[in-house]
Formats: sequence, C-alpha cells, structure tokens
Amino acid sequence: MKLLVTGGCGFIGSHFIRHVLDQRPEWNIVNLDALTYAGNLSTTLDIQTHPRYRFAYGSVTDRDLVNTLIESVDAVVHFAAETHVDRSLHDVEPFILTNILGTGRLIDACRRYNKRFHHVSTDEVFGSLGPTDPKFYEGSPYAPLNPYSATKAAADHLVRASVHTHGLQATISNCTNNYGAYLYPEKFLSIAITNLLEGRPVVIHGDGSQVRDWIHAQDHARGVLLILEKGKLGETYMMGGGNECSILDTAKTLLRLMGLSQDMIRFVNDRPGQDRRYAIEYTKIQTELGWQPQVSFEDGLREMVQWYRENKQWWAPIKQSAGYSEWYQKQVERNGGHV
Repeated sequence: MKLLVTGGCGFIGSHFIRHVLDQRPEWNIVNLDALTYAGNLSTTLDIQTHPRYRFAYGSVTDRDLVNTLIESVDAVVHFAAETHVDRSLHDVEPFILTNILGTGRLIDACRRYNKRFHHVSTDEVFGSLGPTDPKFYEGSPYAPLNPYSATKAAADHLVRASVHTHGLQATISNCTNNYGAYLYPEKFLSIAITNLLEGRPVVIHGDGSQVRDWIHAQDHARGVLLILEKGKLGETYMMGGGNECSILDTAKTLLRLMGLSQDMIRFVNDRPGQDRRYAIEYTKIQTELGWQPQVSFEDGLREMVQWYRENKQWWAPIKQSAGYSEWYQKQVERNGGHV
C-alpha cells in the first residue's frame, strides 16, 4: 500500500504517520504539507529519514501537484486543514481555501484516478450541545456555529455529494478534541501547559463551564487506520474519548498533575460563538470495527505534560516566532489586556 497523507506535519497527521509506519511494515507514505504556521518539519524530525516515508512540499489547493501525487498512490487520508476557531474569526479566507477548495481538489483527483479517500473531520460541524442533550452521533444534523466549523461542514458535504453522484470511494470520520505530544500551542491544553512551564497562568475564556470530550491523538490515529482498512464506503464514523470534562475542571486536573496551585487560573472574556459542549457517541465504530479509546485522560495528560517538559526546543521557538506573537497579541487586545 502506498498512502498519501495530507497535513502530515501537523499534530494529528504526524501521529497517524507514526502509527502507520509502526503498524504496517509494508506500507509507504507520502506526506503532502504546505508548512503553514501549524505545520512544522520539526514535528516529523524523527521520521524524516525513514525509508518508507517521503515528504512533498505543497498545498492541497495546487491542482497539478495533487493530481501528480494521487495518480501514484493507492489511497489518500486527508488531515490538512486550517483548524483554530480564533483564527477563523479574524480571517476566514485561509479556511475557505484549504478546507473547502483543497478538499475539492483532492476529491476531483481521487475520482479521476479511482482512488480510496478518507476525510478527517470534526465534531464541531454539529454545533453545540446543551448540558442534558444526547451526544452527537452519525445522524446528528449539521449546525456549525463559527467560520472554522462551517468550512469543515462544507468539506464533509462535498465528500458525501461526490460519493452519491460519482461513486467516490470515501469514508468520513468526525472526532472530538484531540490532545497529546506536538499539539500546536494555540489550543487550550498546549497553551496551558507551556504557559505553566514558563511560570504564566492558565487562561480560561468565559467561566470555564464549556465541556469538551478529550481523545488522545494515538487513539484517533488507530481509529482512522481501522476505517481506512475496514470501514464501509460511503459511511461516517464518529470517535470520542469518553472523557467529558469542563474546561475549568480540566485546568484543575492539569494543575494537580503539575503540582501547582489553582491560583494560576485566570478568567478572560469568552470568545464569540463559543460552543458550550461537545460529546460523541462512538457505538458504531465500536460495534462495526472494534475500536474504542485506550488512553485514559489523566494518563494521557500526564504523558503530555512530561513531553512538553522534555521538548521545550520544539515549542519555545514557536511561541517566540513573529507569527505566533502577532496572533497572541490579538488575543490580548480582544480580551482587554487580560491574557
């Protein structure tokens, strides 16, 4: 099997590549990544010389490059995306280009060369749950509430439409909030951990009652590989961590694991369009493919903290970069100087 992975220099994509190289010794991987702010070669430093791995620099919006690469592989796993809600609130255009146009380019090439396609999506396309609402499942209606999730919803619809109208050999997976090593320091957990390691507080938007269902990136990688190999074409599979926890309680758990006081928590203005709760019912993938999360949240979080302690050379340059500093300053201004 020769596999094209898009966005493999990003957080989840890099976990998936390592998992495949470890678990499928006959497979070869081509990693297509545009190396935007969240895609770094340093994320794949340990596999760059692997004999079954090749890196291809470029964008999923480049039609000619996409066609050339897909013609030579057996299947495509599509992780490449702009993903951060706060950035989409500031400038939606990169999200439209990568998440919608880029997905369309990949679909067209997979149709042309009759290739298997798996599209990695998010639970955010379903909107927000109330405290007592049933969890999202494969039949939940789409109701995106921010520009990021709207573009991911559009991408999902493009895949489904192509399955229906052109017989695209595709599957989709929707997943809850991922965590683990290499998480870019703009997400809650990676910002919190690196801030604390720098002696700075954990910043919580709003009152911290927002609920997230955390899944370890390694569990997500296992699920995507199962779907690619055994999933029914045309179907969607949901993956959750079974770890519903409020942002405030998550912060308290993190502080406890790091041996720090809850005085290190700071509350700032909530962001526009904040979704209150995410949670996924993953019975379908559990029943059909035998998948379930294996990493407990506390064990995974402890491992994540240790990784960031030992790998400051990876995250410190990111937080010191001009692009990161500009983004972070915008958050400070938006929150009245409180971040």
